[in-house]
Amino acid sequence: MAAAGLMIFTGCKDDNESNPTITQPTTFVLNQPSIVSNIDLEKSQTVTLSWSQPTPYTDFNAPVVPTYTIQVSPTASFNKAFDPNAEDNTGADFFNIDETYSNGRDVKINTQTLNRNLLQLLGWTEATVPATQEVSVRVKSAVRDASFHEYGVIYSNVVTFSTIPYYLELKPSDPEIWWLIGSDIADGSWADNMGQSVIPMQTLDGAEYDKKTGQGEIQWIGYLGGNGFKLKKVLGSWDEQWGLGDAFGSYKKNDGGSGDIKVPEAGVYTVTLNTAKDELVIEKYDGSAPVYDGMAISGSFNDWSDTPMNPCSTGWENHDWYITYTFAAGDEVKVKQAGSWDFNKGGSFVTYGEGMYVYGEGNGANLVISEAGTYIIFFNDITGYIRFIKQ
Repeated sequence: MAAAGLMIFTGCKDDNESNPTITQPTTFVLNQPSIVSNIDLEKSQTVTLSWSQPTPYTDFNAPVVPTYTIQVSPTASFNKAFDPNAEDNTGADFFNIDETYSNGRDVKINTQTLNRNLLQLLGWTEATVPATQEVSVRVKSAVRDASFHEYGVIYSNVVTFSTIPYYLELKPSDPEIWWLIGSDIADGSWADNMGQSVIPMQTLDGAEYDKKTGQGEIQWIGYLGGNGFKLKKVLGSWDEQWGLGDAFGSYKKNDGGSGDIKVPEAGVYTVTLNTAKDELVIEKYDGSAPVYDGMAISGSFNDWSDTPMNPCSTGWENHDWYITYTFAAGDEVKVKQAGSWDFNKGGSFVTYGEGMYVYGEGNGANLVISEAGTYIIFFNDITGYIRFIKQ
């Protein structure tokens, strides 16, 4: 018991020593903008702010750089911050500009961002957007630790200026989707051709994604042979990528020197990426994964006959299929096993910026094309995920 008590006291002591000991200033000055009357949020691009650097923060007499956050209120009150992901924002009277700053020299606020946040906070419709809107602005200064906990919070004075807002329809951001590429993926060529050499990851059925960033958990289930692959965010660019760290199970983001990810044993795997937390997990899949000889699209556009889809992977076990096809508005379509209706997928589309997607249901309703155009269609025969990307 004595030893256990010593461990408890030692743990508490260590926790307290890890917290910063902040010596902080008490105030700093936000300067009045050069233009304070009727700033047109649609026609202008930025509003420029500046503020004095507060007396330096110190931690054990060492200077610490604070983080600045701009806060905007249409009522000059700063009691409750608006949270775009919250179900209930009753009583919210200000919002934080997402971008943070390390100094106060000529900081530019994007006017589209300012207008969008006002629309969200005040709930304007096209008919209720006012001719002008006065806004009050202040700056929060704080020191953040590695876990983004804030210490030594102080606020500047408040400045006020008037704006001319405008209406735009607000839509949630599309889920952030990454692509699989490499020697284990599609034709193994490391090229950026959709379907032929890269395969998109998938949203999770019923999952929620950040309305502003589209971040959340995405997944892919398919065969990996152990030859190597990576994840990349944008086709044509390696700026944002995931590769191998020290060993399988350890992964690195945005490290151009990272290795190819090679599974220790060939088989069907689940690749899960949480884009909000930057967490990548790759593990063996323990569900059923039958192999099909062919898949097709069928519908009103081809008299419910089969138009064959292409297998993404041609040199090994394949579970992803694609086809590019031009549809008219109102066309009905299903994805099915070639030559048979025993396996077919339908349902109701979820629309997004680039097209539509659905987790197909067996013998589900016909999928209806609402907007004419040419689409590349992806289908995963394990998950039933169908994605239409408009070209």
